[in-house]
Amino acid sequence: MKAYIQLIRPKDWAKNMFLFVPAFFAEKIFDKNLLLHICAGFVCFSLIASSVYIINDYRDIEDDRKHPVKNKRPLASGVVSKTAALIILALLLIAGFTGAWMIRDKFLFVLAIYFVLNLGYSFGLKNIPILDIIIIAIGFVLRVKAGAVIPRIELSEWLTIMVFLLSLFMAIAKRRDDVLIKLESGNDMRKAVKGYNLDFINVALSLICAIIIVSYLMYTMSPAVTARLSYRVYYTCLFVLAGVFRYLQLIFVQQDSQSPTKILYKDRFIQATIALWIISFYIILYIKDIHIFK
Repeated sequence: MKAYIQLIRPKDWAKNMFLFVPAFFAEKIFDKNLLLHICAGFVCFSLIASSVYIINDYRDIEDDRKHPVKNKRPLASGVVSKTAALIILALLLIAGFTGAWMIRDKFLFVLAIYFVLNLGYSFGLKNIPILDIIIIAIGFVLRVKAGAVIPRIELSEWLTIMVFLLSLFMAIAKRRDDVLIKLESGNDMRKAVKGYNLDFINVALSLICAIIIVSYLMYTMSPAVTARLSYRVYYTCLFVLAGVFRYLQLIFVQQDSQSPTKILYKDRFIQATIALWIISFYIILYIKDIHIFK
């Protein structure tokens, strides 16, 4: 049973929490009926995401067996048979898409785009350098879009841009880990790794990090945001800077650029910065009579 749970990777479902972001910023996170629909959408998105993980693992069995960590995955290690994996895959797809159709047709459409995009990723697009990390980043944007179409919330351009940039930053950091493994073992864990080296990735990380910080500052001081919130939102830049610098520290100092989800689960510093950032925006959005940020 443990192997089957590992196959669908419930730990990675944390990525799908991005579905709740639009409702949070629209000040509707405590609308029970709306929240119930988003929770249902979260479950459907997680089921489809798990089906993508199975397809990816199925396609990468031989490559994963060469990887020092991924060789322990259920399919790569042989603990779960290919037949059993395909049956679970079919059940996940049926349940996920049926549930999405019952929630809203536009949500089904966004979820279908996510699935098709990742299907293309699994069947070869992931082997194209640069395009592979862009597809990963688009996947997170689609999560936010899905969270907006369920409750019919208008999605901010700034929110879309920031999610894309942050996701791209983490995807590049993950590729750095793949490059380091290649240098240590001499094996190409991914074909796309041939299109990267440490110099290129380090420059790309520095560039995208600068863009993230500048974009966030522009967002916090944009006329639309200041007019709507009438708070000094730029104070929250402190937590964004701390989180980004901590991630860079993990990458360059501690040489730990593994899965962002794993880092989120274990790194207390990043957990604290995210929690403080959320609390700050909660105060700004939901506690109107407090003047600490004015």
